[in-house]
Amino acid sequence: MLVHLKLNFIVLCVFTLYLLLPFTQSTDVKYCGQTDEYAVKVQGVEILPDPVVRGKPATFNISASTGQAISSGKVVIEVYYFGVRVHTETHDLCEKLSCPVSAGNFVLSHTQTLPGITPPGSYNLKMTIKDDHNQKLSCISFNFKIVFGSLVSAS
Repeated sequence: MLVHLKLNFIVLCVFTLYLLLPFTQSTDVKYCGQTDEYAVKVQGVEILPDPVVRGKPATFNISASTGQAISSGKVVIEVYYFGVRVHTETHDLCEKLSCPVSAGNFVLSHTQTLPGITPPGSYNLKMTIKDDHNQKLSCISFNFKIVFGSLVSAS
């Protein structure tokens, strides 16, 4: 009986780990140039959900830090599909963060619902942060996937 309980416990642990693994994947971030060039250093990107489901909201959380205060600027987002730019948008940095951004750590968050007609597949996102003098504070890129929505609706 004790062996049976231990076996059930092990199966439960392995199953739980299997379910949680997709939620703990990290996104590989690449800088557009040399890291030393940028005043804003990116520690990581969290994509929720991962993979992104077309027609549903997706949130990109960028964890970063800066050694200097940032009074204003803009965020330029470019999305590539098979190497072709398919989308570009520009946002006021102060709409995404509370300005002035103090020196230290911060999280830049962007949520967007992709159209239901968005083709599934692998995409690349390039994000450039510029100050109010149009100087690059950071430039990163990372890959993400878009999948079809579930055939079963959540109630």
